[in-house]
Amino acid sequence: MTDSSTFPDPTYRDTVLAPLFEGVKTHFAGHMAAINRAHLVMLTETGILGATESGRIAGALRDIAAETDLETLSYTGEHEDYFFYVEAELKRRLGPDLGGMLHTARSRNDMDHTVFKLALQTRVTAMLEGMTGLAEALIAKAWEDRDTAIVAYTHGQPAQPSTFGHYLAAAIEVLLSDIARLAREAGALDLCPMGAAAITTSGFPIDRARVAELLGFAAPKQNSYGCIASVDYITGLYSALKLPFLHLGRVIQDMAFWSAFEVGQLHVPNSLVQISSIMPQKRNPVPIEHMRHLASVTVGRCETMLGTMHNTPFTDMNDSEGEVQAAGYDAFASGGRVIALLTAFLPACRIDEGRVRANADAACVTVTELADTLVRVEGLSFRQAHEVAAKTARAVIAEGCALGAGYGDFAAAFRAETGRDPGLSEEEFAQATSFDGFIARRDRFGGPAPAPMNAALEGYAARLDGLRADLAAIQTRRRDAETALTTAFTQLTEPA
Repeated sequence: MTDSSTFPDPTYRDTVLAPLFEGVKTHFAGHMAAINRAHLVMLTETGILGATESGRIAGALRDIAAETDLETLSYTGEHEDYFFYVEAELKRRLGPDLGGMLHTARSRNDMDHTVFKLALQTRVTAMLEGMTGLAEALIAKAWEDRDTAIVAYTHGQPAQPSTFGHYLAAAIEVLLSDIARLAREAGALDLCPMGAAAITTSGFPIDRARVAELLGFAAPKQNSYGCIASVDYITGLYSALKLPFLHLGRVIQDMAFWSAFEVGQLHVPNSLVQISSIMPQKRNPVPIEHMRHLASVTVGRCETMLGTMHNTPFTDMNDSEGEVQAAGYDAFASGGRVIALLTAFLPACRIDEGRVRANADAACVTVTELADTLVRVEGLSFRQAHEVAAKTARAVIAEGCALGAGYGDFAAAFRAETGRDPGLSEEEFAQATSFDGFIARRDRFGGPAPAPMNAALEGYAARLDGLRADLAAIQTRRRDAETALTTAFTQLTEPA
């Protein structure tokens, strides 16, 4: 029996081919046009195509670009995909022989992965620009709040005095590492698959380096099988993209905790709070919730990309191609929203130092320095000093007074532990338990005192400058390549 069915099957057309066609229109058509131009320039320069042939093809490509309205173009099923639509247009304008010559020495396989890399380059560049902007804003905020007191928490409980600048510096360190990691993984996007053709390159004397150069890549990707089979540029990139949002999500969660009424350490301005529809007293800092859920959504979208690549064959296959690629772009979209909102949010907030001091007094957060002072001044072992400090803290908390006012309780605890009166005077006790004194003593490398903070923030700014310089150099190379490609392609259309 003869199969009389016609391609494409209507269901296959509607569920697969039409959505893919729309995806190409949205994400890839411009990059595909750039590949067509670069490949044609290379075919001409290597002599694979003659100047007359190339000039006619270049003119047709120029006219197709000018006359095609992507917004109104719809999938009819007449052509398998957008690639064949463009090729059909070339053949209609130039005839079947000349119209088909552009595809010499290439395949949809190497074109696809080149298109995907070009589309990701744009998104990674925007993400890195956003992340470096966030880092700059955090560094500026850390300078501004270098000496602004906060209570630092461990295990959800008040722990020690610190500064908002010191806290932000910790987040900045992680962010800078995340930026560097994402930039490093984005390096895989800078290797061009063009010239791999279907799998094994070509018998024609192609110049792979020239196509890579014209498209703004740093170099061709070397192994031709890997050009169409390796998806490490996807898995590595989305692994690196996931981490900033996992890490920033933890900082965002702290902002939720700090802004809670019971803590009140972080004041969110009115421009970033919403009121309750029924409870007049409520100030809801809902941007924090949006950032938190968008960060989690971004992490999940990155995980989806990694999971989709799992157990796929090491070859060219649709599991890594157009529809999957487009799904990953949602991670950049949601992640970009987090970065933009956090860049606006944190600099606008301030620390409520009155609440900080009240919480510090209520929780005896300076008591670690009292223990340290007893070791230095009284010659106690740290374990003895810890016990004296713990008894003192328990006593003043029970009495509801600040640690600095608890010299009597301290003296009693000291006598009970050592059998003698303390040599530490009441004035020395007050200094040992003071918030500002605690910070000032933490002047070691990495600490919250002004000197190590100044050194840290200057170092972070220098690292950020280096990361930005690297990003700027890549962007300059790509802009220069775009100009060179436009010039070389235009020359093909001009008569000799």
